[in-house]
Amino acid sequence: MYKRILVPIDGGSTSERALQEAIKLIDAQPALLRLVYVLDDLRFLDTEGYVDYVELRVLTAKIGERALTKAKEVAQQADITVETALIEANGEGVAHVIDAEADRWGADLIVIGTHGRAGFNHLLFGSVAEGVVRGASVPVLLVRSE
Repeated sequence: MYKRILVPIDGGSTSERALQEAIKLIDAQPALLRLVYVLDDLRFLDTEGYVDYVELRVLTAKIGERALTKAKEVAQQADITVETALIEANGEGVAHVIDAEADRWGADLIVIGTHGRAGFNHLLFGSVAEGVVRGASVPVLLVRSE
């Protein structure tokens, strides 16, 4: 049914659960898996100029590469054909970047983890998963955290 499944990875346990669900789907049929890590623009964190953004960008890219490598190894151990991508947000919202990548790559399905926050926590932290669902042109499977 699904031939191209995109899974956003952030290195957390929720995205690990989403990866496991995608692997279960692929076990039932042959499909290509694409793991993506979005490098968000963090410039809003410092308005006084105290942060070295070049160093911060290098660090976040290393974290992203490490998360992608770990997730790729998990998929390969399950004998899944997998590719990875580290994508710069370039000022765009993370959800928009994920949706655009799904369109560009020709994904049939996006599998994404969600924390299921509500109330004040949802207001404070927002939800990338919710943004993906609202903007996606393909089906989205939400996987809740434990």
